[in-house]
Amino acid sequence: MLERMSDFFENRIDSYDEHMMTNIESAREFYPFTASCLPMEADASVLDLGCGTGLELREYFKLNPSAEVMGIDLSEKMLKRLVEALPGKKISLTCESYFDAPFGINIFDAAVSVESLHHFTKEKKIPLYKKLYDALKDGGYFILTDYFALSDDEEKMHQSELEKLILTEGASTDETYHYDTPLTVAHETEALLAAGFSSVEIIGKWGATHTLRARK
Repeated sequence: MLERMSDFFENRIDSYDEHMMTNIESAREFYPFTASCLPMEADASVLDLGCGTGLELREYFKLNPSAEVMGIDLSEKMLKRLVEALPGKKISLTCESYFDAPFGINIFDAAVSVESLHHFTKEKKIPLYKKLYDALKDGGYFILTDYFALSDDEEKMHQSELEKLILTEGASTDETYHYDTPLTVAHETEALLAAGFSSVEIIGKWGATHTLRARK
């Protein structure tokens, strides 16, 4: 059955970290790699979309302990676990959908998201990416590590299956559910460019998981 996005993570807080690190292919490689792509300057400001329990931030603070991070996530329990894992770090947290939360204008040196955005359509992402673009300083960039559909047919199949489940279960089309509908890298790139980013490049790859860098 479909689960609301926030409920899914609230209900799995005790197994989440282990699941991500042991069941997700190459997680022990792509979390440190993602962290290494973020700014290393003292007091660098970073926005994390869907920060969860902070797996990528734990790696990042090893490299840049003075960084200032704003993290956004739907799950209060996951944010609590993040704070427990990173005591004394300069982190501000918002428990809200990143589609609704304000980011500010020209605030962040970089933004990051890991294994979070593969639940949304291209059309839904473009306004989010425009808001993200506006929040970055000139010369800022967005690091996206996520898993992607490997073909247009696969992308359409995931979306079709979700639509069938919503119809079968009589679920609300206005709600966000934890169901994977990854885009292809090409369509993700189109969404980022449509939002204003000047360039998008693949800088890492592990099977279906890619790391993209989108520059303002």
